[in-house]
Amino acid sequence: MMKQIKKSQEPPSLLAHRKKSHANYDNYPEKEDLREALVKEQGYICCYCMQRIAPNSDKMKIEHCQPQKKYPELQLDYQNLLASCKGNDGGPKHLARHCDTSKGEQEIMLNPAEQSKNCESLIKYKSNGLIYSDAPKINKALNDILNLNTQTLVNNRKAILDQVKKELINIKGRNAAWSSSDIERKIEEYQSQINGKYKPYCQVVIYFLNKRIGKNA
Repeated sequence: MMKQIKKSQEPPSLLAHRKKSHANYDNYPEKEDLREALVKEQGYICCYCMQRIAPNSDKMKIEHCQPQKKYPELQLDYQNLLASCKGNDGGPKHLARHCDTSKGEQEIMLNPAEQSKNCESLIKYKSNGLIYSDAPKINKALNDILNLNTQTLVNNRKAILDQVKKELINIKGRNAAWSSSDIERKIEEYQSQINGKYKPYCQVVIYFLNKRIGKNA
């Protein structure tokens, strides 16, 4: 359920570390700098599921989009580094793992920070909270690798959509049609950051509202 990520300047400590001989990700000592930079540029939402995250080691994980074991040359490449939620890492067993915790060292065909391919145009949502893609390999990544249709995430997406529908009804009344201007204002609200933060699951709402006014195929 990804939102396109615009990479910013990497932390100076990462650049300095990369220039050292025998530098690798494990011996990079200033991961706090990296966590802060990644979370900030993502508007404090997970790179995959878009739930709220914070730059604390117990609140998020540093994700290598291209896995370290297969692509060791990218382990310190800032373009390959993202901020992911914990994905139920260490959580209750009845809750399924998702995002980086589910992905592990598997490869996926989609990088939300890739500028030549806008992930937002490849991902769709249903009104019941399910996420999918018409591209088979991406759909497999969403379901089988990232596990983004685990019930908790589906419920969260449906809940935020239901909330926005109620907000729009309150503007116009239950029997009144939503005006394009009302929808455009709501889209702008979810496209914008407030104090540097996106609203959780923002792209789900944007997709739904754009579809309502005919901007999504």
